[in-house]
Amino acid sequence: MAAETERPWLNADLSVEERVELLLSAMTVAEKAGLFFHTMIAIGDLDEDNPAFGLPAPRELVAGRHMSHFNLLGAAPTGRQMAEWHNALQELAASTRLGIPVTLSTDPRHSFSDNPGAAIMAGPFSQWPETMGLAAIGDEELVERFADIARQEYTAVGLRVALHPQVDLATEPRWARQTATFGEDADLAGRMGAAYIRGFQGEAFGVGSVSTMTKHFPGGGPQKDGEDPHFAYGREQVYPGGMFEHHLKPFEDAFQAGTRQVMPYYGMPVGTEHEEVGFGFNRSVITGLLRERYGFDGLVCTDWGLITDAEILGTPFPARAWGVEHLTPSERMMRVLDAGVDQFGGETCTALLVELVAAGEVAEERLDVSARRILREKFELGLFEQPFVDVAAADEIVGRADFRAAGEAAQRAAITLLADSGVLPLPTGRRLYVEGVDPEIAARYGTVVATPAEADVAVLRLRAPFEERGSTFENFFHAGSLAFPDDVIAHVREVAQAVPTVVDVLLDRPAILTPIVEDVAALTANWGASGAALFDVLTGVAEPQGRLPFDLPRSMAAVERSRPDVPFDTVDPLFRFGHGLSIAQVVAAEG
Repeated sequence: MAAETERPWLNADLSVEERVELLLSAMTVAEKAGLFFHTMIAIGDLDEDNPAFGLPAPRELVAGRHMSHFNLLGAAPTGRQMAEWHNALQELAASTRLGIPVTLSTDPRHSFSDNPGAAIMAGPFSQWPETMGLAAIGDEELVERFADIARQEYTAVGLRVALHPQVDLATEPRWARQTATFGEDADLAGRMGAAYIRGFQGEAFGVGSVSTMTKHFPGGGPQKDGEDPHFAYGREQVYPGGMFEHHLKPFEDAFQAGTRQVMPYYGMPVGTEHEEVGFGFNRSVITGLLRERYGFDGLVCTDWGLITDAEILGTPFPARAWGVEHLTPSERMMRVLDAGVDQFGGETCTALLVELVAAGEVAEERLDVSARRILREKFELGLFEQPFVDVAAADEIVGRADFRAAGEAAQRAAITLLADSGVLPLPTGRRLYVEGVDPEIAARYGTVVATPAEADVAVLRLRAPFEERGSTFENFFHAGSLAFPDDVIAHVREVAQAVPTVVDVLLDRPAILTPIVEDVAALTANWGASGAALFDVLTGVAEPQGRLPFDLPRSMAAVERSRPDVPFDTVDPLFRFGHGLSIAQVVAAEG
């Protein structure tokens, strides 16, 4: 009762709107400003500089800068360790004047990716195929089941905002970010994205929910030459086919499903009715399109690092202030606020916003507009009533046996059989030559030999090619040519001439498979699958159910001639969207 007297917004008998207003009326400008900043954090000592990109200590961010939104990077060895650290962070937040709880967010962390700017390896969580693999399965119920499992694992360790789903359309085959999308087809992406949102947020949004931040509005796929706008050379988003509106369709399904938050992309539109500035600065896109046309009153957070320059993994990078590079950080901040955005992703410069209010450049009433949205989300998630998680339960829930089994089944199901000359299913006990597969795993299915000449069959695992770039961070974003180097093609052919060969390719982007498809005995695609999952499919223990979620282009010439905003625009693709064989079909055809 004393707490409710001192902090009347803790009275759960009041409406959320009443509680928001009570808390807002008690806040200083500095405390309001802290709500606007949503930056990275990593598990570590709360009083030491953060392991995430050398950021200040969590105590400085929470108690000194009044921040309460953090994107958790990296994985702890166990769910319990994540839960313990989360609770310590919440204890720190509770000790501040107003006791505003922390909201922890995360990039996807259930698959095989490891990219500090986009996704996190599964670690202790159940491991599933990438989002593109879920699209390859194409089952809305499975996607909702995945998201519900992820919701349970997230909430067990205190993660309450998913910086996903990514419903961008993968219409530019070279685009570096497409592995986390649902592919090239707007209808499929919309249906899968809506199921994903329902699974994470639950039937009714509240205490057990994970809030989804759908991205990247208004669609990030049409990148010029497929380059990523994390970097200056990828800042332009182009629409030579006039398909801007087409890319909005999956977002419409996300709004219908009730997504709570939205992230605009870095890119700047070129040649449209909209101003040629990055979407986070773009008033006609955020206010005109998102707020007014679609009536979206949820929270809008920019992508990371629009205001200030930063050093990432040892390399300096400019702010992604595309189209407004000439503006000062203060001016950029005002442009973002004027656009209608609520939070600055990846920024910690709270003093800058306080100074803008003190100087009369930003009205305190403008802060209140966004602060209400931000606080409403915290109250509706139940963070004020239940800021802590059950540490003992965390290890029981995170990576639970049935969750892992469901993820492994999805890995097998997503594998897509592109071609088979009749070599599948492989009989067990054969002599196997393998590359890209742990020999201990392969040995469960046959006898592993040292050379193709000794083998009955070879299994080679490749990944879609990409071009090396100049810095470590850039090379996490696979971009450039989709063609395999000549030496890789020559090696595959050499092995295939010596022994019947199965090639499996991780398609984080479409690869040009034309040079090898006629030489190999079978060709499969995956979007994240263990060696055991692959061999279960190859030996007939499980049936491949995947269907291509995009066209596979026949050549780089076709890719280069295609229009980045137009789906299915490469001439005469090698395999079309929806292609996928079953082993049973092939066996029947051979018979």
